Formats: sequence, C-alpha cells, structure tokens
Amino acid sequence: MVSVSGCMDALRDRGQCALIPFITAGDPDLETTAKALELLDRSGADLIELGVPYSDPLADGPVIQAAATRALERGTRLEDILAMLKNLSPRLKSPIILFTYYNPILNRGIEAFLQDIAAAGVSGLVVPDLPLEEVEGLLQVATQVGIEIILLVAPTSPKARIEAIAQHSQGFIYLVSVTGVTGIRTEIQSRVQDLLTELHGVTDKPIGVGFGISQASQAKQVREWGADAVIVGSAFVKRLAEGSPDQGLQAIETFCRSLKAAVTES
Repeated sequence: MVSVSGCMDALRDRGQCALIPFITAGDPDLETTAKALELLDRSGADLIELGVPYSDPLADGPVIQAAATRALERGTRLEDILAMLKNLSPRLKSPIILFTYYNPILNRGIEAFLQDIAAAGVSGLVVPDLPLEEVEGLLQVATQVGIEIILLVAPTSPKARIEAIAQHSQGFIYLVSVTGVTGIRTEIQSRVQDLLTELHGVTDKPIGVGFGISQASQAKQVREWGADAVIVGSAFVKRLAEGSPDQGLQAIETFCRSLKAAVTES
C-alpha cells in the first residue's frame, strides 16, 4: 500500500501536481461508491478522498451535506464502508484518504478506529473539526498504525498557527481556499496564491488546495500558483448524484479526465 507522503513525494519528484477527487461513501449506494473509486483510480486520480457520511457535517456545503443525508438514510454505516474498502483497496493504486468528523472516532475509540481503517487499506485521514491543540493524541496512535493525519490551514490562520500546523501535518498540508464550507464556486480567491507562497516559505511539505474548486480552469490556476495537489469535492459529488448511477459514473469519469489534463498540461 502506497502512503500519502510516498505518493506526493513521487509526484513532486516528477514535477507533477496531484489530483485528489472527493466522493461521499454510500451515495447513491456503496456498490456505486466502489465502482466510482475504481473508475477514478484509472481516470487520473492520484489519491482519492472518501467522505464518511455524518449527521452534522459542519465543514460541508449543501451538496455534500445532501449526499451524506442520502447515504445515512440508506443505512450506510462505517462498518459497511470499511468492509467495502477492505475488498477494494488492494486493487487501487491511489491511496485512500478518509474524511470524517471526530465524533465517530471518539465513539469507536481512537486506537480501534485507526487500526480498523488501516486494516481496510486507508492511508490518510482528514478530521476537519479537530483543532491543532487536540491532535497530538491522534497523531501518536496514527504513527504507530501507519495512518497519516492531514491537517487543514484556513485562509484566516495567523502565521504562527500556519507554521505549527505545517509542522504537525503528515502527507501534505490541506489549504482551505475559502472562508466557510465546501461547495462549488465560480472563482478562486487570489488570496490563495499569497497563502501558498507563505506556506512554501515555512515548510517543504506538499500543499494541497481544496474547498471551492469546481472547474478545470480553476484547477489549472491553483496548480500555476504553486499547489502540489488540487482537491475537488462538491463538483464530483454533484455529478455522481445526477441521473442514474451509470450516468453519474460516466459524468465523473469525464470530469476526472478533464481535471487531470488541466493539472498536467504545460
């Protein structure tokens, strides 16, 4: 199993920007989720972020909130997601990054949760509601089981906090491009370029930019600004939810290939 940092380092050595699609597990169903993961894996994704549906997704915009609600209404549970991943992950070349809020981790127990997701083939973990001040306990156990914890930097973070987050984040640093929740936006704030410059000035770790990127032109812009990875969520989730499952799969395949071309073309 390739680690998040190993994948990112290999891409940087080749001068390439990583493409990281996000989808919500269980929307419209777990069978389609498994097909989507395989499809993204062979359509240009370098890593894949998989959201665990949660009843109170504070960092997510309306598209991903609706997907999580649909998945929960269908009875999707963490056990089902991990069982699906355990069967599927050996066939994927893209490392899987799990996106989940902290309550499900606490409910299961930190050590048990991390051991279970590692056994299912997960390589990285994003916990958007876990502040830096409380991350140490999770980091210690994650290091023991081989899970990399990816921390988020907000556009409003002061320099001292940016430096501390950069020091602790593993795999890469997740730069949030907007103040607010995830969602499709028509343009990326120019402040992102300044933040990328600031981050590259305090760390040599890769930096991924997410929240709000929904078009190939935006992905290309962020790459040109210096991002090591482009993370796209709501635009994938929206396409996968439209029409029949087969139509959704076809739509995300086409979209993934267009994004990959945008982040690799000179």
